[in-house]
Amino acid sequence: MSHFSTIKTELRNVDDLAAALTEMGYQPEAGQQQVRGYRGQMVEAQVAIRQPNGTDIGFRWNGSSYELVTDLQLWNQAVPVERFLAQLTQRYALRTVLAATRQEGFQVCEQKNAADGSIELVVTRWDG
Repeated sequence: MSHFSTIKTELRNVDDLAAALTEMGYQPEAGQQQVRGYRGQMVEAQVAIRQPNGTDIGFRWNGSSYELVTDLQLWNQAVPVERFLAQLTQRYALRTVLAATRQEGFQVCEQKNAADGSIELVVTRWDG
């Protein structure tokens, strides 16, 4: 029998979460959403990704971060959930770092995406 599973994350900004999901090729639906699971079970979330099999991936605010909520037995993605979360966390972190560097007056000079999936940033700031 299937059921919803909850996986904790460190994702705290819903706009960056939705943007990171979009950059990964998903079409997130933001706002109060009903996330569908096994045999019509539902749970509320603030962000949802609809899967082709009629079940969803959701992100629900737990008071400190957005946790992933989905029926893992009905996971219907090209990558396992662990890899999905690693990719999402990396894109989310990159958005956070880029926003912080801009806020501090830095500019990105170079961004390299390595074969192992890591990202190297070179930033500069001119003090005058």
